[in-house]
Amino acid sequence: MAVAALDPSGNPRSVTILGSTGSVGCNTIDLIERNRDAFVVEALTARRNVALLADQARRLRPRVAVIADPSLYDELKSALEGTDVTPAAGGDAVIEAASAPTDWVMAAIVGAAGLEPTMAAVRRGAIVALANKECLVCAGALMIDQIKACGATVVPVDSEHNAIFQVFDFDRPDSVEKITLTASGGPFRTLDIEAMAHVTPSQAIAHPNWDMGAKISVDSATMMNKGLELIEAYHLFPVKEDQIDIVIHPQSVVHSMVAYIDGSTLAQLGSPDMRTPIAYSLGWPVRMAAPAPRLDLAQLGQLTFEAPDNKRFPALKLAREALQTGGAAPTILNAANEIAVGGFLANKIAFLDIARIVERTLETIIPSKMQSLGDVRDVDTRARTVAESLVKTT
Repeated sequence: MAVAALDPSGNPRSVTILGSTGSVGCNTIDLIERNRDAFVVEALTARRNVALLADQARRLRPRVAVIADPSLYDELKSALEGTDVTPAAGGDAVIEAASAPTDWVMAAIVGAAGLEPTMAAVRRGAIVALANKECLVCAGALMIDQIKACGATVVPVDSEHNAIFQVFDFDRPDSVEKITLTASGGPFRTLDIEAMAHVTPSQAIAHPNWDMGAKISVDSATMMNKGLELIEAYHLFPVKEDQIDIVIHPQSVVHSMVAYIDGSTLAQLGSPDMRTPIAYSLGWPVRMAAPAPRLDLAQLGQLTFEAPDNKRFPALKLAREALQTGGAAPTILNAANEIAVGGFLANKIAFLDIARIVERTLETIIPSKMQSLGDVRDVDTRARTVAESLVKTT
């Protein structure tokens, strides 16, 4: 089913996909290929997966395909021979792709590497579908200032923030009492802490409900993803830190909730399929058809909720404390977590060491004020250096 006209002229929406070979990028392409008349893809970028990027480019025929690793340029160029797709490589080329004029940008580059390309899209006033939570974690105030100054529109793609976006009364924010982020609890929700000390990377990435990349899956297992989402929600929505709750919801059907001062609570529900929030952002402000399984509450039978265990998941406490501290603390938290998760996936540290390394990095670096992207880069580099040292010595 085609999407209704996305602008007054009825022209197809022009699209850039930053991080096209990841889980979110592939799901975005799946939706576009089901609605080919409604979209024209101008640019695709990927980090290192040349084969998949070239395959996507041959199918969608964008103007440019960019591989972030410059050493892979020749491989990409060879893979695109015989097409009219221009190959490019390197970080500057990714930023250039984000800066090129399109209506809509999927910001799905994982980690702090996605910050500058996403900011480039924001600066030209695009509709930015934000799937990279680290952008707002690392540079929240800076990004929000740019969004306002440049007239950009950010539609969150994370299922939790997308759910809140759909039911939050932005015209009357004073009527909101609190927002609640739901979390599946990941694969180790009921595992005792002693057993968690010995889990393997393959166990950690086996998420019970969602199909995600390795890094995000590990973040779900530690619940650091929910800590990062807490910080992201603080910047996305006009609420205070103490108005943001987190609740465990193992079924991943209620994606988040907004409670109002009259006692009403509005929630967005759906099957755990990322194509639903992606479709909402891809068609926004028009809803488009998506192939996600339809929710059958009678078949599901029950929905359960429980409070998170901060002893089992110390990352939640670390993230909230970083948000309360402010300044560079969230940037330090994110950088240390990226390094620690990488160390765990490489079998250099144990699962429980992830949060310990993040905590020790936060204790080592004094959180300064963040006044520019240069400040963000400097703090990010320092935090990674400290965390890398801790990975080596743990």
